[in-house]
Amino acid sequence: MSDKKVFDYPGADADVHWDGRLCIHVGECGRAKNDLFVGGRKPWCQPDCVSPDDVAEVVKRCPTGALTYTRKDGGGGETAEAENVVSIMYNGPLYVRGDLEVDGAEEGMEGVRFRAALCRCGHSKNKPFCDNSHEEVGFKDYGAVGDSGEGFDGPAGTLKVGKAPNGPLLLSGNFTIRAASGRKAWTGTKAALCRCGESKNKPFCDGSHKDAGFQAE
Repeated sequence: MSDKKVFDYPGADADVHWDGRLCIHVGECGRAKNDLFVGGRKPWCQPDCVSPDDVAEVVKRCPTGALTYTRKDGGGGETAEAENVVSIMYNGPLYVRGDLEVDGAEEGMEGVRFRAALCRCGHSKNKPFCDNSHEEVGFKDYGAVGDSGEGFDGPAGTLKVGKAPNGPLLLSGNFTIRAASGRKAWTGTKAALCRCGESKNKPFCDGSHKDAGFQAE
């Protein structure tokens, strides 16, 4: 069995790269109304079927960072979005976009520089990243947010995503949290976000990981 993790799909003007360690099959790529990704086709990704601009646009839809691209037509590569945003998924992970520095990213995980899906059910075997374990364990949280945060001044800058040993995700930087409803719910510069799945104050940590015996780096 191949131990290859990142697969390359070359084109004349742009290459696409897919990292199987990060993909949770959300389907943003395959649902695009063009022929860049076609299920059942070999290869399923053919960059020459669309323009380099379309390659970039579709790849950046991927919320996990599993897809990245390299342009060869003189066009620019991916850059961070203007705002760092943490989006809470209904019964699912945290989708994070922006100028990211994620503790736990392995070599070659280029996409998580700008986009990442982070586990919050506590059961992923690929922590801190989501691997769809929330579906298997029946994780439930509808993504409401009560606190509004203290706000921030200035540009977004880098959002650092760290991990407390056997504890929460530690976020530091200017960022916004969006509730699952889409509401811009919280703004601030620091937060400890639950990753054990047991907090009664999701998405924030309330110390429940201690009673739950949560184990993670």
